[in-house]
Amino acid sequence: MEQLSLPPFDVRLKQSDNRQQIFDILRRRYVALTPEEWVRQHFVHYLLEQKGYPKGLLANEVELRIGEKKLRCDTVLYNKELQPRMIIEYKAPHIALTQRVFDQISVYNMLLHVDYLVVSNGLQHYCCKMNYAQKRYSFLRAIPDYESIE
Repeated sequence: MEQLSLPPFDVRLKQSDNRQQIFDILRRRYVALTPEEWVRQHFVHYLLEQKGYPKGLLANEVELRIGEKKLRCDTVLYNKELQPRMIIEYKAPHIALTQRVFDQISVYNMLLHVDYLVVSNGLQHYCCKMNYAQKRYSFLRAIPDYESIE
Protein backbone atom coordinates (compact mmCIF):
# COMPACT_ATOMS: atom_id res chain seq x y z
CA MET A 1 0.00 0.00 0.00
CA GLU A 2 0.97 3.60 -0.61
CA GLN A 3 2.88 5.74 1.90
CA LEU A 4 0.52 8.35 3.37
CA SER A 5 1.06 11.74 5.00
CA LEU A 6 -0.17 10.32 8.30
CA PRO A 7 1.91 8.84 11.13
CA PRO A 8 2.61 5.10 10.98
CA PHE A 9 0.87 2.77 13.41
CA ASP A 10 1.06 -0.89 14.37
CA VAL A 11 -0.78 -2.31 11.34
CA ARG A 12 -2.40 -5.72 11.82
CA LEU A 13 -2.84 -7.58 8.52
CA LYS A 14 -3.93 -11.09 7.63
CA GLN A 15 -4.73 -13.17 4.56
CA SER A 16 -8.20 -14.67 4.20
CA ASP A 17 -9.52 -16.39 1.09
CA ASN A 18 -6.63 -14.96 -0.97
CA ARG A 19 -7.58 -11.42 0.13
CA GLN A 20 -5.56 -9.23 2.41
CA GLN A 21 -7.39 -7.81 5.41
CA ILE A 22 -6.62 -5.10 7.95
CA PHE A 23 -7.81 -4.95 11.54
CA ASP A 24 -10.32 -2.16 12.20
CA ILE A 25 -9.80 -1.02 15.79
CA LEU A 26 -13.28 0.56 15.96
CA ARG A 27 -15.28 -2.31 14.46
CA ARG A 28 -12.99 -4.78 16.28
CA ARG A 29 -12.68 -7.09 13.28
CA TYR A 30 -10.68 -7.61 10.13
CA VAL A 31 -12.02 -5.93 6.98
CA ALA A 32 -10.94 -6.01 3.33
CA LEU A 33 -7.78 -4.00 2.75
CA THR A 34 -8.64 -1.50 0.01
CA PRO A 35 -6.83 1.77 -0.68
CA GLU A 36 -9.68 3.67 1.03
CA GLU A 37 -9.56 1.35 4.05
CA TRP A 38 -5.80 1.91 4.26
CA VAL A 39 -6.50 5.65 4.56
CA ARG A 40 -9.33 5.11 7.08
CA GLN A 41 -7.23 2.99 9.41
CA HIS A 42 -4.31 5.43 9.31
CA PHE A 43 -6.60 8.39 9.94
CA VAL A 44 -8.46 6.73 12.82
CA HIS A 45 -5.17 5.82 14.50
CA TYR A 46 -3.97 9.39 13.93
CA LEU A 47 -7.09 10.72 15.70
CA LEU A 48 -6.71 8.28 18.58
CA GLU A 49 -2.94 8.38 19.08
CA GLN A 50 -1.99 11.92 18.02
CA LYS A 51 -5.13 13.99 18.53
CA GLY A 52 -6.56 12.41 21.70
CA TYR A 53 -9.95 11.36 20.33
CA PRO A 54 -11.71 8.79 22.55
CA LYS A 55 -12.10 5.42 20.83
CA GLY A 56 -15.55 4.94 22.36
CA LEU A 57 -16.90 8.06 20.64
CA LEU A 58 -15.79 7.14 17.10
CA ALA A 59 -17.68 4.80 14.76
CA ASN A 60 -16.86 3.51 11.27
CA GLU A 61 -19.39 2.84 8.50
CA VAL A 62 -22.32 4.63 10.12
CA GLU A 63 -25.52 3.95 8.18
CA LEU A 64 -27.87 6.82 7.34
CA ARG A 65 -31.24 6.70 5.59
CA ILE A 66 -32.95 9.18 3.32
CA GLY A 67 -36.30 7.58 2.60
CA GLU A 68 -35.47 4.21 1.06
CA LYS A 69 -31.91 5.22 0.20
CA LYS A 70 -29.12 3.99 2.48
CA LEU A 71 -25.91 5.99 2.87
CA ARG A 72 -22.79 5.28 4.89
CA CYS A 73 -20.58 7.81 6.63
CA ASP A 74 -17.01 6.57 6.71
CA THR A 75 -16.39 7.74 10.31
CA VAL A 76 -18.46 9.75 12.77
CA LEU A 77 -17.28 11.33 16.01
CA TYR A 78 -19.93 11.63 18.72
CA ASN A 79 -19.93 13.78 21.85
CA LYS A 80 -20.45 12.33 25.33
CA GLU A 81 -24.23 12.59 24.86
CA LEU A 82 -23.80 10.48 21.68
CA GLN A 83 -24.77 13.29 19.34
CA PRO A 84 -22.76 13.48 16.09
CA ARG A 85 -20.03 16.17 16.14
CA MET A 86 -17.82 15.34 13.15
CA ILE A 87 -18.15 13.44 9.87
CA ILE A 88 -15.00 12.12 8.20
CA GLU A 89 -15.01 11.01 4.57
CA TYR A 90 -12.09 9.04 3.13
CA LYS A 91 -10.96 8.51 -0.42
CA ALA A 92 -8.18 6.37 -1.82
CA PRO A 93 -4.87 8.23 -2.26
CA HIS A 94 -5.27 8.40 -6.04
CA ILE A 95 -8.69 10.11 -5.74
CA ALA A 96 -8.55 13.90 -5.83
CA LEU A 97 -10.45 15.78 -3.12
CA THR A 98 -12.75 17.69 -5.44
CA GLN A 99 -16.00 19.58 -4.96
CA ARG A 100 -17.81 16.29 -5.55
CA VAL A 101 -16.25 14.85 -2.36
CA PHE A 102 -17.37 17.90 -0.40
CA ASP A 103 -20.85 17.58 -1.93
CA GLN A 104 -20.99 13.96 -0.75
CA ILE A 105 -20.11 14.82 2.85
CA SER A 106 -22.56 17.75 2.74
CA VAL A 107 -25.40 15.33 1.98
CA TYR A 108 -24.49 13.35 5.09
CA ASN A 109 -24.41 16.57 7.07
CA MET A 110 -27.95 17.47 6.03
CA LEU A 111 -28.98 14.53 8.21
CA LEU A 112 -26.44 14.78 11.04
CA HIS A 113 -25.90 18.55 11.35
CA VAL A 114 -22.37 18.26 12.79
CA ASP A 115 -19.88 20.93 13.79
CA TYR A 116 -16.96 19.61 11.72
CA LEU A 117 -16.54 18.05 8.28
CA VAL A 118 -13.27 16.31 7.40
CA VAL A 119 -12.14 14.80 4.10
CA SER A 120 -8.89 12.93 3.53
CA ASN A 121 -7.26 10.82 0.85
CA GLY A 122 -4.34 10.07 3.14
CA LEU A 123 -2.16 12.61 1.37
CA GLN A 124 -4.29 15.71 1.83
CA HIS A 125 -6.68 16.45 4.68
CA TYR A 126 -9.25 19.23 4.98
CA CYS A 127 -11.35 20.20 7.96
CA CYS A 128 -14.26 22.66 7.92
CA LYS A 129 -15.90 24.12 10.99
CA MET A 130 -19.57 24.79 10.42
CA ASN A 131 -21.25 28.02 11.56
CA TYR A 132 -24.98 27.44 11.18
CA ALA A 133 -26.00 30.79 12.69
CA GLN A 134 -24.12 32.65 9.96
CA LYS A 135 -24.80 29.97 7.30
CA ARG A 136 -21.13 29.56 6.49
CA TYR A 137 -18.11 27.40 7.17
CA SER A 138 -14.41 27.99 7.56
CA PHE A 139 -11.46 25.78 6.72
CA LEU A 140 -9.15 25.06 9.63
CA ARG A 141 -5.38 24.89 9.19
CA ALA A 142 -5.18 21.48 10.85
CA ILE A 143 -7.31 18.69 12.23
CA PRO A 144 -8.26 19.90 15.72
CA ASP A 145 -7.22 18.06 18.88
CA TYR A 146 -10.14 16.48 20.69
CA GLU A 147 -9.70 18.81 23.68
CA SER A 148 -10.33 21.85 21.49
CA ILE A 149 -13.70 20.60 20.19
CA GLU A 150 -15.22 19.22 23.41
